[in-house]
Amino acid sequence: MGQGHGWEGAVLRLLRAKDFVLTVTGAEDVTPHYRRLHLSDGGLLAATGVHPTMWVRLWFSDAGKPHQRAYTLVDPDPAAGTFSLEFALHEGVASDWARAAKPGDTIEATVHGTAFEHPDPAPTHVVAIGDPASLPAINSLLAALDSSPATIWFEGARDGLPFRTDASRHDVRASSALVDEVKRDLPDLLKAHPDAYVWIACDTRTTRTLSAYVRKELGVPKDRMHALGYWRAA
Repeated sequence: MGQGHGWEGAVLRLLRAKDFVLTVTGAEDVTPHYRRLHLSDGGLLAATGVHPTMWVRLWFSDAGKPHQRAYTLVDPDPAAGTFSLEFALHEGVASDWARAAKPGDTIEATVHGTAFEHPDPAPTHVVAIGDPASLPAINSLLAALDSSPATIWFEGARDGLPFRTDASRHDVRASSALVDEVKRDLPDLLKAHPDAYVWIACDTRTTRTLSAYVRKELGVPKDRMHALGYWRAA
């Protein structure tokens, strides 16, 4: 397992990553550009357990070369050995696979590097910054920190997407100029909630830009924030 995953797979094997084969059991198009796949887990959940925002690396072939992308588990059910994955569809081998996936298809998955620590003390406010690719993780994060209201900056339109937010408690801001809007409004929000927890998961470049801004310019401590680049813009 994983022998065809190139140097990335070799490094992960050295780090004792766990490999599994997932099987598609169903698919549904949430919108024309957002697709949910249902999968049996090949023993993954029993072997690893489950935590909020948990993700797996899926392996695809890109012109004969291994290519991996991270996806957050949706509705994991350890007893049944099932979960779903949601794909924001665009150009690329991962989206092409998701578009064509049908029951019985399989995909290799690796679990390594995923973790979640509840912020302590619990925040009075959560700031989440993401996009369609990280929406499943946003949903999982807010479920885990359900005692805290949240402000969510979401890059792009949210129409029809499977948000699981409580509109009476959470403020979702669909943004066409994410970095500028966050830099404009986040300082005042953090002044009002100095113990806030800031969570960022966008494309790699945006994540790095905002993470550096939050840490260096706004002075948010490392233990009060989390940042992860979910995908790399072409």
